[in-house]
Amino acid sequence: MAGAAIQWLRDEMKLIDSAADSEIMAKKVKDTNGCYVVPAFTGLGAPYWDQYARGTIVGLTRGVNRYHIIRATLESLAYQVNDVLVAMKADSGIELAALKVDGGASANDFLMQTQADLIHAPVKRPKCVETTAMGAAYLAGLATGYWSSREEVIKNWAIDRTFEPMIGEEKRSEMLRGWNKAVRYAYGWAKEED
Repeated sequence: MAGAAIQWLRDEMKLIDSAADSEIMAKKVKDTNGCYVVPAFTGLGAPYWDQYARGTIVGLTRGVNRYHIIRATLESLAYQVNDVLVAMKADSGIELAALKVDGGASANDFLMQTQADLIHAPVKRPKCVETTAMGAAYLAGLATGYWSSREEVIKNWAIDRTFEPMIGEEKRSEMLRGWNKAVRYAYGWAKEED
C-alpha cells in the first residue's frame, strides 16, 4: 500500500527522486491546502472493500502545489491505517494502546508523526525496521537452537523512537472529515453504469 503510492509519486508523477524526498518535500508546507489524495490504484481494501474504486486527487485549487500533493499522498497512507484500526476497534471493542510499525515507510518521520496524530495513540518504531526478515531469522534461530527461548529473542527488539500525538481533536476531526469525503469520491469509479 505505502510502497505503491510513493512509487507513483516517484516513477509516474516525477514529483520526487527517491522515497526519502517525500518526507523533505512534505515538510515544505504546513498542510495540504485542502488537497486529498486517495491512492486507490487497484480499488480500496479494508474497510471499504470496493474493487471499483479508483485513485482521486480532490480539493485542487491554484494554490495547491507539488508539495501539497506529496504531503497529501503521505497523509493518505496514515488515513488508510487509521481506517483499518477504527474497523478493528469496532469489531473487537479493544482500544489501541500503541501501534508498532515496521517496513520502509516507517523510516519516514513525517508519516509516523501523522500516523500518531490520526490514530491518537503512540507509534513505536523499532531500531530494526525490517522486522519481517528478522522474524524469519528468529524463527530459524529458535528452530536450530541458536536462541534458547522466545524471551531471548524478545530482548533483541528495541524501540528507536516513539511518536506521540501532537494535534488536537478539532484538527484531527477536520482532517478525517476531509479524508472521508475524498474517499466517497473514489467509490465505484470503474464500475460500468447500468
